[in-house]
Amino acid sequence: MLELGIKAPDFELPDQNGEMHKLSDYAGKKVILYFYPKDNTPGCTKQACGFSERYPQFTEKGAVILGVSKDSVASHKRFEEKYGLAFTLLADPDRKVIEAYDVWKEKKNYGKVSMGVVRTTYLIDEQGIIIKANDKVKAADDPENMLKELA
Repeated sequence: MLELGIKAPDFELPDQNGEMHKLSDYAGKKVILYFYPKDNTPGCTKQACGFSERYPQFTEKGAVILGVSKDSVASHKRFEEKYGLAFTLLADPDRKVIEAYDVWKEKKNYGKVSMGVVRTTYLIDEQGIIIKANDKVKAADDPENMLKELA
């Protein structure tokens, strides 16, 4: 996990519509940048739907939400349409941003060890500085917790 107080690494990734986004495009806004393992899985769906339900409250507080996984643009589009997600999903199949943000880690699942995305949420301020980072994210609680961080 990246340290608090450092400049968040800039990046450029396509969203669920194939449009490119750079972190620097959001200068002047708070950014909730969250990394999740996989589209259409129970935890990831709970987390995404939670952010989507609260999206108006996030925008009121001047924050944007960017969800990142290694799924494809097409997978993100299906995920967005299935659940009516109101925010941007970024596709990182080459794991460039996932690795830049130090969320590609060894995971243990039922005793099996594999590499994967550790669910992690970063809050980045208007100047692009990481002001909050959490790698012990509970998918269902993350959206509400992040909303409280913006208060």
